[in-house]
Amino acid sequence: MASTIIPTMRYADAQKMIDWLCDTFGFERHLVVEDGEGGIAHAQLTLGAGMIMLGSECDDDFGKLQSTPSTLGGISQSPYVMVPDVDAVCERARATGAEIVMEPKDEDYGGRGFSCRDPEGQLWNFGSYDPWAGT
Repeated sequence: MASTIIPTMRYADAQKMIDWLCDTFGFERHLVVEDGEGGIAHAQLTLGAGMIMLGSECDDDFGKLQSTPSTLGGISQSPYVMVPDVDAVCERARATGAEIVMEPKDEDYGGRGFSCRDPEGQLWNFGSYDPWAGT
C-alpha cells in the first residue's frame, strides 16, 4: 500500500537538498520538476513505501503558506522515518553535515531512534519503532 500521508517541505536550495536527502538518507527521486528559474517547482522523493514532497521556497499562493525553518525561526512538524539500522543512518547523517539533536537511544515504548536537522534546519526523526506493529 502506498503512503496516504505525505510530508511536504520548502527549501532555499531545493536541488542541493534533493541531492543531500538522497545521498544521506537513501531517498530516491520519483519526480523532480524544475521551475525554469533555477529552482524546484515540485519534487517527490521516495523511501520504501514512503514519500516526501518538496520544493523551492517561493512567493506563490502555496509558498506563502509554507516556508523554510530559517524564515520561520523554527518548525512545527517533522517526519518520522522507520529504518532498520538507526545507528548507521545516524552516522551517515553526521558525516554529511546533519546536526544530531538527539543521539540514538533505545525508547521506552520500543525501538531505537534519533533526531537530526538537515543542512537547512528541517527536523528529521529516524527510528526502528514500527507503530503499526507496536515494536
